[in-house]
Amino acid sequence: MRWRSVGEVNCSVARTLAVIGERWTMLILREAFMGRRRFDDFQRNIGIARNILATRLRALVKDGILERFRADDEHARVEYRLTKKGMDLYPVMVAMLKWGDAWLWPAGEKGPPLQLVHRGCGAKAMPALVCPNCGDPVGARDMLAVARHAARPARRSERLARGKAAR
Repeated sequence: MRWRSVGEVNCSVARTLAVIGERWTMLILREAFMGRRRFDDFQRNIGIARNILATRLRALVKDGILERFRADDEHARVEYRLTKKGMDLYPVMVAMLKWGDAWLWPAGEKGPPLQLVHRGCGAKAMPALVCPNCGDPVGARDMLAVARHAARPARRSERLARGKAAR
């Protein structure tokens, strides 16, 4: 399968990767979640080439993850703000942060470079997945994935065979 067609596969993970699976995109989103809004701030904090940043920002706006606004300052600069669709990517970012903290920072180092703090109570926190029904924490072994549809589009020969069988 070509990478371009991954967004057409009948799989939510593949379609999500088609939108946010590029490494610079996730770093732009990291900065947006940390409150960055301006092109120069993204560029300086990520170290990304300006042309690549411009392309990624256009794509994020096109996909409805960021919105472009005129800043309320004397220079009327452009700002990029997370949309509701963009804010819904926060659990993805937290999962990557949690995994990176657990597996990429050796015990002898000072520890991970970032700590999440709950604004409501001021406690250091790492959000966790919980069952919305019972409230128990859940991990991969606690969940069962039930496929509703095939994960790949049916080949022409399979569609023809199904059509003949239905007659």
